[in-house]
Amino acid sequence: MTRVKLVDPAGSNDPAVQEICAWVTEMEGAVPNHFRVEMNFPEFFKAKLGATKVLWQCGELSLPEIQHVGIAVSQANDCMYCTSAFCTLLTYGLGVPESDVTDFLARGTGALSDSRLRAIVDFALKVNANPAGLADTDFAVPMECGLTDKGIVQLIHLVSDFASYNRLNLAVQTDYDYRDVFRIAGFGWDPASGGPAGDNTRGAR
Repeated sequence: MTRVKLVDPAGSNDPAVQEICAWVTEMEGAVPNHFRVEMNFPEFFKAKLGATKVLWQCGELSLPEIQHVGIAVSQANDCMYCTSAFCTLLTYGLGVPESDVTDFLARGTGALSDSRLRAIVDFALKVNANPAGLADTDFAVPMECGLTDKGIVQLIHLVSDFASYNRLNLAVQTDYDYRDVFRIAGFGWDPASGGPAGDNTRGAR
């Protein structure tokens, strides 16, 4: 059970909040529980989502590339909630076949045929795992794929932004409200046991 209350955004008369909720409904089909968590701090909710919007719309990466980064970083951080959220954006919102997304969850960058996308995701995972350990040569690969310094900075900020959502949802144990297919493919989730396959001790996160 989510450790903070889930706020109904319908109770807000703030046009900025309603605009954000209308956008996520268009992209995901409904206002997810994560947004209801964020609504406990509505002032930051608007600022945070505004910053995320800039990262998603004003840089050099395409929206599908950004969602792949979000999926990979969230999966690496063991956040089933965010992983499934970005899978939903990629499938429901952007029309990527579900089979491609579940293959990516299962096989990682080995499932990607696009060399630019592979390079972007690989770099993002290195930033997420050990930012201080990056070598100069790590920067050469995404730049060879067309990213300028602006794109590199955008990508690093995206990793940080996704990780911040991961931390919030992991900490408050946001009630899962996405399709099981994504956490099954990405985390070996077993609906019968409420945990990884063969684990009868875990409850839903």
